[in-house]
Amino acid sequence: MSINITMPALSPTMEEGNLTKWLVKEGDSVASGDVIAEIETDKATMEVEAVDEGTIAKILVAEGSEGVKVNTAIAILAEDGEDASAVEAPVEQAKEPVSAPMPPAEAPAPMVAETAKPVEVAAAPAPATPQDRVFATPLARRIADQNGLDIASIAGSGPQGRVIKADVDAAISGGASKPATAPAAAAMAAPMASMADDAVLALFEEGKYEKKPHDGMRRIIAERLTQSAQTVPAYFVTMECELDALLALRSQMNGAAPEVDGKPVYKISVNDFIIKAMAMALKAVPMANVSWTSTDRIYHTHADIGVAVAVEDGLFTPIVRKAEGKSLSVISAEVKDMAGRARERKLKPEEYQGGCTAVSNLGMFGVKEFTSIINPPHASIVSIGAGEKRAIVKDGALAAATMMAATFAFDHRAIDGALGAELAAAFKGFVENPLGMLV
Repeated sequence: MSINITMPALSPTMEEGNLTKWLVKEGDSVASGDVIAEIETDKATMEVEAVDEGTIAKILVAEGSEGVKVNTAIAILAEDGEDASAVEAPVEQAKEPVSAPMPPAEAPAPMVAETAKPVEVAAAPAPATPQDRVFATPLARRIADQNGLDIASIAGSGPQGRVIKADVDAAISGGASKPATAPAAAAMAAPMASMADDAVLALFEEGKYEKKPHDGMRRIIAERLTQSAQTVPAYFVTMECELDALLALRSQMNGAAPEVDGKPVYKISVNDFIIKAMAMALKAVPMANVSWTSTDRIYHTHADIGVAVAVEDGLFTPIVRKAEGKSLSVISAEVKDMAGRARERKLKPEEYQGGCTAVSNLGMFGVKEFTSIINPPHASIVSIGAGEKRAIVKDGALAAATMMAATFAFDHRAIDGALGAELAAAFKGFVENPLGMLV
């Protein structure tokens, strides 16, 4: 009996992915565990393994296909002894075909207000039922959303009445009206974001720019941080931390590192101390180790610290789990490993999803002080500036000290001002007395 190979869910929130490459072809024999394809999510490229041994009877989704829904059959595996040529595509696949590879979406034509037809405002619709579900390709939905169109108001010409890109383009060029009540997020969007693509391009001299289509990572970063900026009531607290004791301890620890083949087995960075200090501060102020939901505050048992890692045209935040109980050398090794794999986009989803807070460090670029946007489900983030020598008053006299600005952003729904200040003070205490992190 043939077996359907389906688009896997690579994370709890994944709804669709791109089938970037087939590593087998029809007629190839495979064994259980053989890698047969590569799937791309918004942040990672993952491998798909054969679920059993047999022969690849049919490939149902071409490589390069975008927006393939989770659990959609992408290929059929014929078992040993089964006639692969006689295997037919599953019925549900015929009903819900997956589009072939799609070219990058063209910039939609601008809306022409003069040609738009007036629409009477009706009563609010009843909640959608399964029978009311609108079938549309991901590209069609994206273009409709970008232009403020109600996908349900567009007649579909695709298979089984599915709304496709051509239908949305026709609705735009025909002056289709926007929904009477726009989503709150769209209403709050910046003026530039609400401009049609052609209207933006018209502001710049032709031939003096190059367009680069958004990839999945860029879109997700934009969506999540726009949502955070519009919905999270954040406030900021800056702490000035003296680094001299930490730098002296770091130098001593690195100098005492054992060597293997002439190389030290660890080299602890200032950022490793920052991660540990944040974890210890959260354990000291457990009320701040929290996430917000619409019904509850979630208090975390451990301090799982996200570490912002810049990659080409994007950002990952791999998580150091249970950082409060790990040594600085272990934290250092984990961060180096995950940062390296992040730059190669080889992190597993569970390695960068979740966490309770994050550390963003731009000190290596000479940035003195900055603020970061909270990335839910986190309720806080700390932004680390460069350490610099300056004159301070110490014990009533002027002295030189290495000072660093740490700016905290807090979600006021979950962490009130006094609590945020308490966490920042605890962090400062561990940074300035780093031996407390080694106990």
